Amino acid sequence: MENVTFKVQRYCPGKDQRIRMQEFTVPYTHGMTVLDGLLHIKEHIDMTLSFRSSCRMGICGSCGMLVNRFPMLACHTPIEELNSSTVEVRSLPNFPIVRDLVADLGPLFEKHRSIKPYIMTAVSEGIPDGEFLQAQKELEQYVQFAYCVKCGLCMAACPTMATNSLFLGPQPLGQAYRYCTDLRDKGARVRFDETDSPHGIWPCHLAGACSEVCPKGVDPALAIQLLRRALVLDGLRLRRKKQPARLAEPLPITKPKVEAPEFTVKLPG
Repeated sequence: MENVTFKVQRYCPGKDQRIRMQEFTVPYTHGMTVLDGLLHIKEHIDMTLSFRSSCRMGICGSCGMLVNRFPMLACHTPIEELNSSTVEVRSLPNFPIVRDLVADLGPLFEKHRSIKPYIMTAVSEGIPDGEFLQAQKELEQYVQFAYCVKCGLCMAACPTMATNSLFLGPQPLGQAYRYCTDLRDKGARVRFDETDSPHGIWPCHLAGACSEVCPKGVDPALAIQLLRRALVLDGLRLRRKKQPARLAEPLPITKPKVEAPEFTVKLPG
């Protein structure tokens, strides 16, 4: 390919309420990603094009877009792997549009906060006075779900999200399971109350689209099924209690004695 045709979604609130597609011709170079093409358009053709990006390494999750009708990270998608000389780019579905390719991820972050995405300890125990220890098997219970970068691709691909905007979605539910499984955490009951609701874990019908589009290999569909099992077992009072995380022995604090060097400049007198 010498050139690639980009069909880019354009939308400017307050100026033009219509969502339209605009074509750009971009010179192709080997290894070019979708984000590289968008940057070329912004720098050399139309500086008004708006999109979100940051790390360019598939880590920050900022550049989630709908590329050729599939949710992808623009920086993580080489054009040659699309097997097409035409690249259609739209903002992520299931999210409000801010401008052009920028989706409003506010609903994702609000739902993420609702499941308390942090280690919760019992109030009576206070602040731990040491470092928690974890065995390799204990880490493997949740580590794949900890790779989530909150890019929103799973939420954009979810068919339940498309018909029910109140549904918590695969990202928050996957993170709820991640923290409930962590032996250091004692907030499972709080998260069970949040996810065991009409718009919580039960509307999911396991399409599996969320796991298919995840750029980090996270399997939210699996986390949802495991969280459902935990909820059912907890309701039947058959859920096995987690063993409390162990605390490491505090290391003795020693201050090495350091000999101070003599002054290199002697003061008079």
